[in-house]
Amino acid sequence: MIDVLFEELPTACGRSVGVATLNAPAALNALSLSMVRALTPMLRQWAYDNAIVGVVLQGAGEKAFCAGGDLRELYESLRANPGEPSDYARGFFAEEYQLDYLIHTFDKPILCWGHGIVMGGGIGLMSGASHRVVTSQSRLAMPEITVGLYPDVGGSWLLRRMPGRLGLFLALTGASLNAADALFCGLADLHLSAGARAEVLAAIQATSWSDSPRQNHAELSRVLARHEVRDLPRSNVREHFDLISELMAGDDLVDIAVRLRGLRREDPWLSGAAATFAKGSPTSAALAFELRRRVKHASLADVFRLEYDVSLGCSAHSDFVEGIRALLIAKDKSPRWSPASLEEVTTELVEDHFRPRWAGAHPLAALSATFGSACDVRTGTSLGKEQA
Repeated sequence: MIDVLFEELPTACGRSVGVATLNAPAALNALSLSMVRALTPMLRQWAYDNAIVGVVLQGAGEKAFCAGGDLRELYESLRANPGEPSDYARGFFAEEYQLDYLIHTFDKPILCWGHGIVMGGGIGLMSGASHRVVTSQSRLAMPEITVGLYPDVGGSWLLRRMPGRLGLFLALTGASLNAADALFCGLADLHLSAGARAEVLAAIQATSWSDSPRQNHAELSRVLARHEVRDLPRSNVREHFDLISELMAGDDLVDIAVRLRGLRREDPWLSGAAATFAKGSPTSAALAFELRRRVKHASLADVFRLEYDVSLGCSAHSDFVEGIRALLIAKDKSPRWSPASLEEVTTELVEDHFRPRWAGAHPLAALSATFGSACDVRTGTSLGKEQA
């Protein structure tokens, strides 16, 4: 099976829109390295092609846009190479982050149809799109704390820019977000009916597009606005915003942990979030907290470089492998974290995750704030203008 499908749909002006479809519905379109290696060169080609006015990024099936990264091959490579990041891990994280950065900096409009499950690596793909659509069936989350990782794929940059301390709460609890939550948090731009996808594509094809990417951004916004659905579900994050601010207050993670552990509410969303934190990797919590502190004034490119270092650090330590084992391999959902409690996580352990595990120039050194076009993951050509 071809895991990414590409097509170019003609429009009324004689130009075309590129459509990329993640095509692994049985795996909830989990993002594999082969998908990354298919998407990156095609997006680069479309960026240069004057006959392409924009891109639609979507997932096959009705259950998910993308449920996260495909971690099984990563798991096998790390098991075979304990104590050091494997070559596969080095390549996977570098190429995934380059793709995410490409989407963030793409000059032409990109519509991401975030229907169904959008988690982890799916957030990485969706967050950089210029036009991010959710539906009433959308469920978004960054639950990396459950697998011994942290919200990567630019998540540190994204979560830091959410209202108040919502980003920290989501990083620590992996809380699930509906369409209204996603709009409130800034993870999505529009709420459309799940059944409107074909109609939206038809409207895009019926539109006469401009030579100007800026004008085409505005035109796509107008097309989508005509299909927008204003009737939204109840937003958990909006309803509990003040409580979340109280829970996440202060500059000591242990204080925050004590408040989360002591949270007693009948609300299932809140209690579920607290339970996920309690069962999650203490080291992951510490990394998310430290990253939030470090990226406050960082550029998106610098955040991706920092996350690459930390992801290799996670690959060299035991919690990441153990988390994948418990959730996806043995599926016993009983990970044995080391250290087992937040109070045992030392400053030295956290710092070791930030230690460079590469020689020479940084593997993501080519990520740039200067507009060019897509980055070739093998040559390191400049990607494009950074949207801060």
